Amino acid sequence: MSYRIIGDSCTDLTKEQKSSKKIDLVPLTLQIENESFIDDETFNQKEFITKMAASSACPKSACPAPESYMKLFDQADDIYIITLSSQLSGSYNCAELARNLYLEQNPDKNIYVFDSKSASGGQTLIAMKIQELADGGLPFKEVIEQTNKFRDEMSTFFVLESLENLRKNGRLSNMKAFIASALNIKPIMIGNDEGSIDKVDQARGMKKALIRMSEIIADKVRNSQDRTLAIAHCNNYERALFVKEELEKRVDFKDVIIMDTQGVSTLYANDGGIIVCF
Repeated sequence: MSYRIIGDSCTDLTKEQKSSKKIDLVPLTLQIENESFIDDETFNQKEFITKMAASSACPKSACPAPESYMKLFDQADDIYIITLSSQLSGSYNCAELARNLYLEQNPDKNIYVFDSKSASGGQTLIAMKIQELADGGLPFKEVIEQTNKFRDEMSTFFVLESLENLRKNGRLSNMKAFIASALNIKPIMIGNDEGSIDKVDQARGMKKALIRMSEIIADKVRNSQDRTLAIAHCNNYERALFVKEELEKRVDFKDVIIMDTQGVSTLYANDGGIIVCF
């Protein structure tokens, strides 16, 4: 049976994965004031970061139309879709709508939508797991079952250089954002079991926060030699390498991949942000 993996554009891929014949990305649309940006191969990260910083408005994202997914469903027998956490975006609901509409006319088609309960590199790791299982010849239902188990055991951490987008999105009060900025406090955040965000710790300064995050991960991770570590960075490859080195001092992962953020992850992480998934 042939298969295809479809991710929304919050799935941050490595350069090698972008050339894969098994993975397609469906772009979200980003908006800053009256200007729109398509989150596809035309996305200019540096331009987007500059315009976010210059605007007092909250940057927003819009989900793909169901048709954007549906036009890809004829490419293979088995279709696996991966979306940004349903607690952070409507992308999951859009993909589910596309699936249901398509199945009305094609009831025997195999299509499944994974709510990643994560973002960025978390979606990438789920795509890699699906590919591993499907290439191993597992049937559709078994791929779904094992991938959901993998997702439920996965962890996502992140540290942001700037809290400005959280403030603009109403996830942080003006006073808290001001105090954190003035004191150079960097919260260490984690994706919880529902796919929303919790704070686990904080440190003064980005370097200390990244080191503290590495310590927390080292205490939390189990069976690390069977896990791939994904590090997504927003316009700061050197910082991603620093996190890689700090984690490799403490944990022996099977593999490490590093990717730059595309549009949706750039909107969330902002300039200098780091997202770690395993």
